[in-house]
Amino acid sequence: MAERVVRLDSGLTVAVDEMASTRSASIGVWVGVGSRDEPDQSSGVSHFLEHLLFKGTDRRSARDISRSVDRVGGDINAYTAKEHTVFHCRVPARHIAESIEILGDVVCRPAIRGDDVDSERQVILEELAMDDDSPEDVVFREFTAAVFPGHPLGRDTAGERETVSRMTPDAVRSFHADRYRAESMVVSVAGGVDIDEVIGLVDRAFAPVATGAATHDRHQPGGLGADRHVADDTEQVHLVFGGRSIARTDGDREVLDIVNHVLGGGLSSRLFDEIRERRGLAYSVFSSMSGFDDCGLWSVYAGSQPSSAPAVRDLIEAECGRLLADGITDEELDDAKGFLQGAFELGLEDSGARMSRLGGSLTLLGGIVPVDEQLARWARVDHDDIGRVVARVFGGERVAVSLGPI
Repeated sequence: MAERVVRLDSGLTVAVDEMASTRSASIGVWVGVGSRDEPDQSSGVSHFLEHLLFKGTDRRSARDISRSVDRVGGDINAYTAKEHTVFHCRVPARHIAESIEILGDVVCRPAIRGDDVDSERQVILEELAMDDDSPEDVVFREFTAAVFPGHPLGRDTAGERETVSRMTPDAVRSFHADRYRAESMVVSVAGGVDIDEVIGLVDRAFAPVATGAATHDRHQPGGLGADRHVADDTEQVHLVFGGRSIARTDGDREVLDIVNHVLGGGLSSRLFDEIRERRGLAYSVFSSMSGFDDCGLWSVYAGSQPSSAPAVRDLIEAECGRLLADGITDEELDDAKGFLQGAFELGLEDSGARMSRLGGSLTLLGGIVPVDEQLARWARVDHDDIGRVVARVFGGERVAVSLGPI
């Protein structure tokens, strides 16, 4: 792979992965701020801003932006996370110049008109209503709030109805001016492109970016909240069970990848095999891990009929206890290593995945781990590592949140 990372005079970081064998190109603008970085009174402003940037600039309307990408068969979108926001575009590589220019215009020169704020407010309120109609979304939202009570990490990234309803154009403009700054942004590009050409295109398209770095006032969360049940007229009981985990830069993160795969991360995992395959008590059951700047979160989800819900929870607790008591087998260790390494390597065939690897690594980890080193990190994990990490993560306090009939 031909990769290069440079820092422009503005302070903006540009990362390019030249893939000679592909005809596509993926561009991502990674901004190192998210819902965790919002003032309480403006909860949801990152997500609001993400929507508004596609509403137009002084030079392009919303329709101009969408048509420019649509007419070449590409796609353009964005998402907001707890600690970062990403704007991404995928097009045939021959259209790379216009696509970079569009993203530079969108991110650096948004109009943020008052009328657009009002119209997009309604769209976001509809999005919140749609999420409220999804019991899986609601139970995970309530679970995260219980793991991080009273802390920004516990808030929904889209905000609350109250804060969205009173969001002002000035609040959104101020957040953009303060947080969308060159030293807190990465532009990553991967595909059938020329590295030198891409760097020049980004330098010109992002020339208006504000210099300096975004300010953060992040603080660690306190203790966990309490178990709770949300009464709802659903056919299933939706259960999320878990607690705190390790930060994303922790040296044990590859060990936790393996533990997660064994517990509930795949079709051969313990939870899937025991709860779905052997007993037929759930259709969907899985575990997941999330890492943040200074902490993390682990969770197990299962959806089951009300009569089966107590047994499902007992089985989840039993499997977590078995991890603590016995660790994992040699076969499970080898299988998890093979899955993680293979999935990672297969992902390198896609320009979008390679763009995300560059942008995500630089934004969230502060550097890029070479491919061979990443594969070696999983390969080096042994049973002593597993025992240490299982005790660190699964030996702590836990909280359970369920949603369904009383």
